[in-house]
Amino acid sequence: MSAQAALLIPTEPLFPALEKQPMPRGAEILIQALVHEGVDSIFGYPGGAVLHIYDELWRARDRITHYLVRHEQGAVHMAEGYARASGRVGVALVTSGPGATNAITGIANAYMDSTPIVVITGQVPLPLIGTDAFQEVDTVGITRPCVKHNYLVRDVRDLGAIVHEAFHLARTGRPGPVVIDIPKDVSAERASYSRLDHIRFPVVAPISRPDKRAVSRAALAILQAKRPVMYVGGGIVNSGAAEELRAFAEALQLPVTPTLMGLGGFPSAHNLSLGMLGMHGTYTANMAVSESDLLIAVGVRFDDRVTGKLATFAPHARVIHIDIDPANVGKNRAPDLSLIADAREALAALRAEVSARDHTEIVRSITQRTRWWDQLRGWQREQPLRFNGSRDQIKPQHVIRELHRLTGGEAIIATDVGQHQMWAAQFYPFKRERQWITSGGLGAMGFGVPAAIGAQLAFRDALVVAVVGDGGFQMTNQELATAIQYDLPVKVVIMNNGYLGMVRQWQEMFYERTYSEVDLSVAPDFVKLAEAYGAFARRARHPEELSEVLEAALAHDGVSVIDVVVEKEENVFPIVPAGANARDMIFQSEGV
Repeated sequence: MSAQAALLIPTEPLFPALEKQPMPRGAEILIQALVHEGVDSIFGYPGGAVLHIYDELWRARDRITHYLVRHEQGAVHMAEGYARASGRVGVALVTSGPGATNAITGIANAYMDSTPIVVITGQVPLPLIGTDAFQEVDTVGITRPCVKHNYLVRDVRDLGAIVHEAFHLARTGRPGPVVIDIPKDVSAERASYSRLDHIRFPVVAPISRPDKRAVSRAALAILQAKRPVMYVGGGIVNSGAAEELRAFAEALQLPVTPTLMGLGGFPSAHNLSLGMLGMHGTYTANMAVSESDLLIAVGVRFDDRVTGKLATFAPHARVIHIDIDPANVGKNRAPDLSLIADAREALAALRAEVSARDHTEIVRSITQRTRWWDQLRGWQREQPLRFNGSRDQIKPQHVIRELHRLTGGEAIIATDVGQHQMWAAQFYPFKRERQWITSGGLGAMGFGVPAAIGAQLAFRDALVVAVVGDGGFQMTNQELATAIQYDLPVKVVIMNNGYLGMVRQWQEMFYERTYSEVDLSVAPDFVKLAEAYGAFARRARHPEELSEVLEAALAHDGVSVIDVVVEKEENVFPIVPAGANARDMIFQSEGV
């Protein structure tokens, strides 16, 4: 080539805009797909298998905010709290091996409580899978029993579609967790990606609208029932059916009893509410179910903590079971009539069916239940929720009542698991759905603090209070650092009795006071611990200190921790012993 010809070869492209851009790598495809799903927050903890993803997260930090947790269990519980408070899909990101195994508790918890989350886990490169490589575990195999679905992404070209499918599965039908396991080499490989606006998933679309004939039969049974009870659960909250439930119950003056997961789905202070049923439910709710002739079960699964001895649960009642998940219907109690449908759709259809009937039929239906309501009111007067007072020690029930007074009943309450959870359920009347966030099915200690942080992120201006025990607090209190780092001003109320309280209560009542391995008296100074993290902290030891300490902590504009030293051997009442009949409730003997 001549020197003259060489001078004609351009050293820069003549048309730079036409230069072919490199295709995005898998990590970028993941981020783009998350953005297209509306994700703006991720809770996570980095590690080697997800470094490509974290590299892209840094580049996309103007679109997605990553919240660095202090333990992977906390990441998933935060995603759960975010989802439970907002109704949106929560997202957690963890690395392979121990990162994935540390997330299992949260994943199982979300599965049991039907919480929509997507958990993204790193995995060793594809050629190393099955070689016992460093930080390799079979994440798909381990999580299979406790997810709606899980994926091992073997081809980067599938990644975008898998992300969209995962979100679809997490939020539709009965919500739940979905896991996406991404090998490190897949996150590094390149492929094209385009947003999928109209996705056809290879799954059966869930039935949301109830069968018209079933609705007509159910409406007739309800109108004819003399002792009906509406037994409602977390499905009411997940489907956003609170207004439909309230309207239907008011139209026919039906008594309503929620499960632990259903609290807030029907206002606790409503005159039609019987309070929570089950092991630590109200006398009225449990007696009403025992004597009912028709049980209208909506968004529930007849959990053993509700039914007690299943053979004697609602022995006189016909059962109408409404649930979006066909697997739940007939699993524990065979219904006389079932509606496989979204709770909101089903209740709206029932209300429309009843409204279309002759007005005199509705009046007659309500009138024939006058004696039933007289009986219900009698039970409420006979055995209200109560506890003994004390001038020397703080009663945990009083803590909850005072918390309710100071917050005007408006706070979002997240709890751990144990006695404090039951006292919060009993003595903090809830006004609305998604105000109550707790671990129901799995009963995971350590849930309360991270779940409250997730809820606080969903509603930054709301008052969010974590009510925890001293046992559960010591499992995940490191997440106070996360709350402080990202200015998420949760309030933490510790019911400190120096015991694993619920276990101790069972040992007292059913194991002849053999207090085996429940003593937690050797513990940190929670005030000093909270202050070490940078939180505001106070302690209350005596009843006269409680209101002032709570008020100061609730008024603080940042993270605050209240260590409330409560009576050590206070018990939760009523209690139905495990496997017993609801009529075998044990009560507080006397009290005010």
